[in-house]
Amino acid sequence: MATTTQEWIEELKSISVLELSERIKALEEEFGVSAAAVAAPVAVAAAGGEAGGEAAGEEASSTVDVILASAGDKKIQVIKVVRAATGLGLKEAKALVDEAPKPVKEGIERDEADKLKQELEEAGATVELK
Repeated sequence: MATTTQEWIEELKSISVLELSERIKALEEEFGVSAAAVAAPVAVAAAGGEAGGEAAGEEASSTVDVILASAGDKKIQVIKVVRAATGLGLKEAKALVDEAPKPVKEGIERDEADKLKQELEEAGATVELK
């Protein structure tokens, strides 16, 4: 059962956001921790990457933020897409949609952002990429 960190990361990439959310909740319960602490290493990695020079600058420019400008007429469908994309609970996803304009995901790759934008627009939302 000894897997490398890279193998574990590759496995996580292959599962759905919903399944990842369930696994995070199970880990929180098992170890008595909060996933909120997981966000800190992401910020540290981003800050450390800025000192990396030109490579970090190129990487930063290839990432975008997906901003929900408006939910449109089909608010329930938009909430479903937001939940699937972010792993938020129903209450949190509804609050995000109600508070539009608001970022849905920040600092994601252009391809992933385009896909999320398309899904949100199909659900009836107005979306911006920044």
